[in-house]
Order: sequence, then C-alpha cells, then structure tokens
Amino acid sequence: MGAVEYLADRKRARARLGRVLVLGLGVSGKAAAEYCLGLLGDRVDALAVAAGAPNDDSLAWAEAARAAGAVVLFDHEDIEGAYDLCIASPGISQFSPFYASAEAASAEVISEVEFAWRESAAASRWVAVTGTNGKTTTTALATHLLRAAGLDAVAVGNIGDPCIKAVAAARAEVYVAEVSSYQLASTRDFAPDVAVVLNITPDHLAWHRSHEHYAQAKWKVLANMGAVPGATAVLVACDEAVRARIREVRAAGGFPFAYVPVGAAVGVGGDMRAACGAANAAFRGAGGRLTVALDGTVSELVSVDDLQITGEHNQANALAAASAALALGAPEAAVAEGLLSFAPMAHRIEPAGTVAGVACYNDSKATNVDATLVALRAFLPARPIVLLGGRDKGTDLAPLVDACEEHAKAVVCFGEARERFAAAFADAALPVFGAPALEAALDAALAAAEPGDVVVLSPACASFDEFSCFEERGDVFKALVAARAAAEEG
Repeated sequence: MGAVEYLADRKRARARLGRVLVLGLGVSGKAAAEYCLGLLGDRVDALAVAAGAPNDDSLAWAEAARAAGAVVLFDHEDIEGAYDLCIASPGISQFSPFYASAEAASAEVISEVEFAWRESAAASRWVAVTGTNGKTTTTALATHLLRAAGLDAVAVGNIGDPCIKAVAAARAEVYVAEVSSYQLASTRDFAPDVAVVLNITPDHLAWHRSHEHYAQAKWKVLANMGAVPGATAVLVACDEAVRARIREVRAAGGFPFAYVPVGAAVGVGGDMRAACGAANAAFRGAGGRLTVALDGTVSELVSVDDLQITGEHNQANALAAASAALALGAPEAAVAEGLLSFAPMAHRIEPAGTVAGVACYNDSKATNVDATLVALRAFLPARPIVLLGGRDKGTDLAPLVDACEEHAKAVVCFGEARERFAAAFADAALPVFGAPALEAALDAALAAAEPGDVVVLSPACASFDEFSCFEERGDVFKALVAARAAAEEG
C-alpha cells in the first residue's frame, strides 16, 4: 500500500484500507463487515468474509453482502490470497490455526474494538472497562454517571452495540466500552482516555491457552495510554493481581499517566495514599462514604448504604465508575446523583422477588467460581442459600467450598455439574441438597429456608446444560420465583 496516509478527523483511520478480510461472522464480525461494505469502491478495494459454519441467518446475510460486492466464504479453514487488513472476531482464538492462517495472509490483524477506535472521531473520548468480573455493571454505571453529567455517552462492546456500529452512527462524545481479553488480545494502537481494570483471575483458559496469556491480553488496555494527554487508569487494588501489577510498574519507574487505585489489600476501605504513597485514591471513607481523591481534589460522594446495588464488590465497581467519570471532567454533584439513581442490572445479584418471607436474588451472570465468591459476600451478615450448578467449567472448587462454609447457610447442587459439586461438598460443614434442574433446585432451597432468609442463584457454571444463555437461565429463575410468590399469596 506504500506510505500510509491517515484521515485527519479520525483517531488513526487509514485513508485507504485496501483489501480487507473479516474473520468470523458473529455480532462484531457482521458489524465490521457491514461498515466495510459501505466503503467498497472508496477506502476499501475488496472485502472478503470468512464466515465459519453457515446457518439460515448467515446465509441470508451472505446473499445480500455478495450482491453488494463482498466475497463470503463458509467452512473456510485456510485463508487464501493477500489482505492489507484483517478484522478478527473475538470468538476466534489468536492461538487457533484459523487465526494463524489469517495472520499469514494479512499485513495486519486487529480486533473490531481496535478498528472502531481507529475509525472514531478524533475528538471523541473512550473509556475501556476490563476485568474478569464486574465489567458490565461498571460499564453501565460509568455510562450512567457521564450521562448524568450531561455528556453524550454510549455503552458499547460487550454491552450495547458493537463498537464499530456505534462509531458508524457517530452519535456519541464518549464511548464506554466493555472490552474482553478476546478483544484486547488483537489490539495494536488502541489508546483509551480512561482505562478501568477491575480484577484478573483465571478464566477463558481454553481460548488463551494459559493464565499468563489471559493476563497479558487484559493489560494491553494500558499499552498506549502514555501518548494520550490527560489519560487516567483506574485500577482496583483490592485485587491481588492488580496490586502486583501496580507494584511492578512502580518499581520500574511508574506509569506514564495518572492512575487511581481503588481500595487496597484490606479491601474497599483501604486508602492507597496512606498505604503506599499513591497520588490519587478511591475508597470507602469515614461513615461509609464513597470517596475519590483525584488531582488534589477529594470528592466525598455518597454513603454505601444509599446505593441500590449491594455488596463490597459493587462498592468497588461504583468507585471505579465514579473515578472514570471524574477523570473525564464530570462534576462531583452529578456523579453523586448518578450513583444514587443507578439500579441493579439484570442477572447480577438482581432482586427477583420474595416467597413466604424469603428474598430471592438472580445472579445468573455468575458463570465462574470467582463471581460466585463475590455474591456470597454481598449479603453479609446474612448467610444465603446458594444454588450452584449448570454446565461444569471444571475449575477448582476448593475455594468455593471454603467460602460457602464461611458465608452460606446451605447449598443446592443442580444440573450437569451437580455430581462433581456434591462430591466437592461431601465433607462441608453445612447442609447440601441436590436437584436435577433449576426449578427443583429453587424448590429445594425454598423448602430449606425460613422467613428472613436469602436464596440466590449464583451458579458458578455455564448455563448450556439447560438453557441457551445465562440471560435465559436468569429469566426462567425470576419467572419461577414469581410463580411461587403468586401461589403463596393465592
């Protein structure tokens, strides 16, 4: 393509994209392909889509795309030809032969998030939120706070529209992107104005092949922020892996941008200014007030007792979102107001109703052990009855057993995972019940509960033994609770 010319009004968009390959036809792949279809004959010389296995929807999409000039290939294992740019879908592991084939055929392979950032308006600002757990709540809350401050902010990525679809609509001043390790793995120049790293615990090891690769992908979110004027990283220091990274970078000379540590080793109540001399900090201060110290200004926002979202993990999420909003210039009063008006999100320790005095909560999004550990602590001092099960991810259950012994009143093991989970709890010092599926698990929990107790679906497993997704599992759970509440009233 010769010397690269960039568009002056975009972040880092090439004037000519040349021959483009889109790898995969999931939600983000389709959005990237549709964006490039609109540039055919102008900035895009040719567009090819390696679409994976066909289905009715993808075949219909392919017919329209071919009519518009694209080449769409199904069941394509080896990429042929040469491309100037490949946009890879997050479902395709960078360690897979398919990805390697595309890499060999392309001058550059990037993710849809990277592509969208490059194509976005030069004046737009980006907040990138990543972490093993808590991304969606923090992304939604940060967007809510920025809107409360009068900014035109939109949630994108794994929440809301794909990034490139929102960029194509050009409808936002601030893009608040929930970004996964899959998406970050194939970033090159991506440089958000604010990056939030919540926690890093083992997950998605099949995709990344190792925890080290997974962590490396997460930390790429900070890689280019040194070149962004006024950039700020918000790092939840309650998490050991995040604290370790802070120590490592400080020992090597420090971050080339501002950072706000949230909490400390002691938890959300820790102030890293006192703990290690940090310039900024976010923490739960005196009287339980969420407090952010940033650039010499201390903002005492709201009491944790007044938040609609519960649990210490949500206090950390709230502090992270508030820090991001304040870093982008949101007024303190607007941030405080937004914190108070933000309601719990579906499937994330969501109130699901009450049956005979027993409060039920839907935490279907807890598809790994670490997420369930968070839920167990969210109800202190209450000890919930926890529904565990679904499709087993094969992770170590010892920390889950220990946490349930400490924080739960009882557990109900259900679904495909019930036998391994029940075996892990065989010697546990709390009641353990079994059930074949979710409905029976709820009934077993309600039978064991007394008025004033809490029952929570926080399964630590995928949903695919019984449901198509965690959302369907959560919706069914809420419907079951509602039915039993209605029967009890009748």
